Amino acid sequence: MVSPIDPNVEKATQEFRAKFKAVRDEIGKAIVGHHEIVDGVLTALFTGGHVLLEGVPGLGKTYLIRTLAQTVDLKFSRIQFTPDLMPADIIGTTIISEDPASGRRSFEFQHGPIFAQIVLADEINRATPKTQSAMLEAMQEHAVTVGGTRHVLEEPFFVMATQNPIEQEGTYPLPEAQLDRFMFKLVVEYSGKDELMTIVDRTTTHYKPDVKKVMTGAQILGTQNLVRRIVMAPHVQEYAVRLSMASHPNGPYAVETTNKFVRWGASPRAVQTLTLAAKLNAMLDGRYNASFSDVKKMYLPAMRHRVLLNFEGEAEGVQVDDVLRDILDRTPTMAEAAA
Repeated sequence: MVSPIDPNVEKATQEFRAKFKAVRDEIGKAIVGHHEIVDGVLTALFTGGHVLLEGVPGLGKTYLIRTLAQTVDLKFSRIQFTPDLMPADIIGTTIISEDPASGRRSFEFQHGPIFAQIVLADEINRATPKTQSAMLEAMQEHAVTVGGTRHVLEEPFFVMATQNPIEQEGTYPLPEAQLDRFMFKLVVEYSGKDELMTIVDRTTTHYKPDVKKVMTGAQILGTQNLVRRIVMAPHVQEYAVRLSMASHPNGPYAVETTNKFVRWGASPRAVQTLTLAAKLNAMLDGRYNASFSDVKKMYLPAMRHRVLLNFEGEAEGVQVDDVLRDILDRTPTMAEAAA
């Protein structure tokens, strides 16, 4: 017997779908195409994760998050990462201040740009690994520690970082620990002909998108709590776990491609990401339980930055996405295995 859906969950889910569409429509006033990228960014925002966007310059990565910040009532901050950027330029620093009346001096903490709710880490791989690591505590704990004092960041807290492909000069690969803090890695591809025509029309005329705020921070936090009430059946969760473990070379569920080309597989955060993203995808589809198809849809963006190729894989020009697709093809669901 199937248990009835909680009316409160059903109502809240319907309201969320309307809000999600409203945010997506507002972003569409400024961003042409890239629907999967927009949906991926919003999925991370509404599940409490962070996003890494990768693509060559000029594809609208920065413009996307600026537009997103216009659609939600949250504090926005932009950090331009450069080789000379220091951790204190991100987090803030303690300075000595003097009271004009009494002349007394005291230590005062000056907040850095990380103290916002939507943070754009622009061209994050232009900064040194030391500076990149200044984001670790903020992204995981939603707090920063300076001079032994812990400062909690305001919720919701969302980081969207952009990076140019690693092959370009003057970049520093992100440390594995940094990459693992991102819920998704989304690859921004070139626009098609029709999209480029629309982009040119919008950017070379007097067109000015009128983007409006349609969600508040409280509504976003409510969604982040709501998504955790969506059900994932044990056999679907087991499938997500097997998909993650299939990326571990010489593991019990590893496929031939994994053993041949992978050096390190995904961390436990990958399964957490798959679960939350699948639940939200089910909500958008009007369902209250996550399915195998939801897990499969979210697999690549959740995993591609958590799997490291070995020397043989890099030497043969193997792409991580190709390895992940092979894992999807060779890792059956329980129903497929029984057929």
